[in-house]
Amino acid sequence: MEPLSIIDRYCKETRLKEILLRHSMAVAEKAVSIALRCEWLHADVDFVREAALLHDIGIVYVNAPSIACSGTEPYICHGVLGAEILRREGYERHALVCERHTGTGLTESQIIAQNLPLPHRDMQPQSVEELIICFADKFFSKTRLDEEKSVEQARRSLEKFGADGLVKFDRWCQMFL
Repeated sequence: MEPLSIIDRYCKETRLKEILLRHSMAVAEKAVSIALRCEWLHADVDFVREAALLHDIGIVYVNAPSIACSGTEPYICHGVLGAEILRREGYERHALVCERHTGTGLTESQIIAQNLPLPHRDMQPQSVEELIICFADKFFSKTRLDEEKSVEQARRSLEKFGADGLVKFDRWCQMFL
């Protein structure tokens, strides 16, 4: 599997591709580092790298001008949109990473309660690899591409997802750091 060739197929806009690649490469580097350091988790390091590079591919279809996205869909949908892309490409396991990385993962009850334009199903990371990528993603934004957030900054950015997300993040910090 060649993640960069998939990105090339779906992302034609130069500035958007630069943002997607820089963000995804930073996430992949951190995720691979965690997977290697936490060897007792027996994470599939090659898969972590591939899936981290592809976790945000769905942004090609969203409307977020601040990060050069000129699509029509709401940003919150980028995970399920990316999952659709990767399922079409034949990569179900990678697709699950896309749809399960938003915040610390979304429960079906959160999706319904917040009336989010998402399928009504559980979208929380489940495998070790999904957890690692979701966690690593919290340290990088698409607007400050050269900065890694501190644990406290990452934690603050999750406050909008509620106390459950913060509890999960704190647990992940204990596991991965």
